[in-house]
Amino acid sequence: MSDNDGVTSPDVPDRRRATDAAVLRPCLPTPLREVTDERFARHGVRLLLKRDDLIHPELIGNKWRKLAPNLSAAAGRTLLTFGGAYSNHLRATAAAGRLLGLDTVGVVRGQELADRPLNASLARCAADGMRLHFIDRSTYRRVSEPGVLAGVLRGADAEDAYVVPEGGSNSLAVRGCHALGEELRGRADVVAVACGTGGTLAGLAAGLAPDQRALGVAVLKGDFLAGETAALQTLAFGGRRGSWSVDTRFHFGGYARTTAELEAFARDFESRHFLPVERLYVAKLLYGLVALAEEGAFPRGTTVAAVITGTPFPSSAPGAVAGHTVSR
Repeated sequence: MSDNDGVTSPDVPDRRRATDAAVLRPCLPTPLREVTDERFARHGVRLLLKRDDLIHPELIGNKWRKLAPNLSAAAGRTLLTFGGAYSNHLRATAAAGRLLGLDTVGVVRGQELADRPLNASLARCAADGMRLHFIDRSTYRRVSEPGVLAGVLRGADAEDAYVVPEGGSNSLAVRGCHALGEELRGRADVVAVACGTGGTLAGLAAGLAPDQRALGVAVLKGDFLAGETAALQTLAFGGRRGSWSVDTRFHFGGYARTTAELEAFARDFESRHFLPVERLYVAKLLYGLVALAEEGAFPRGTTVAAVITGTPFPSSAPGAVAGHTVSR
């Protein structure tokens, strides 16, 4: 899939770039908050929450960090990207398009969905002006092949679009997430983040100090994520950077899936810490960290920072859980 690296046009007026920056101005650095939780404290572990969910009201967390450099590189062109029926990335891209007055196209996995009513996530994309283009799952798996991608672009009537890969993870996005690691230098021994495509982990790990390590908690089934993360670091930095690893045990059935156990855990965490817990990424991250603490994976005296990359959809108040999307 095309990376579109280095396509920022020198002819784009500075005024347009300044306007984009004003519209998408983030709250940086995002807050780092310590919470008291006996499930960590009894093992001598401190827990910090890196509140990247507060970075921007509509481009939340790593979505802002990954999209902002790609929006600049798109230089006003139509933005085309990929995702499943519950993709946070598609919603963020659609919101960015609305805020900046850019045309957006979302290529959705699953041709069978074209004839069904839109779920709440895709309906939000459409309401924000994103044109949805559904393709079959076999084709979707091959969109990284140039010929297949060209056919998808023709079918979507978007041959001149700026292409952003699924999850927003390309070299620009990885370098954008480097700043997340820089914000956490010297603040924790271990920095953990939920992973779908590996882009955030790749940038985060590269930005941390040499004596820190990053931990990715996979939200999808399979053992591919370590390889994808390493490949993204090579694309962005020329090779592997930082100390990092991926734990694949806490996906709860795969992307956009959850269980009663995970739901109960998320509700309990919300009531303990007055934090709305997004179910598809953040709940799995926090559950995994509690399990790892119980296993003794963190030596006594360790400070762990969990990156909170999103909020429940639709966004709800602290302590509330209404509106999260679950796929069975």
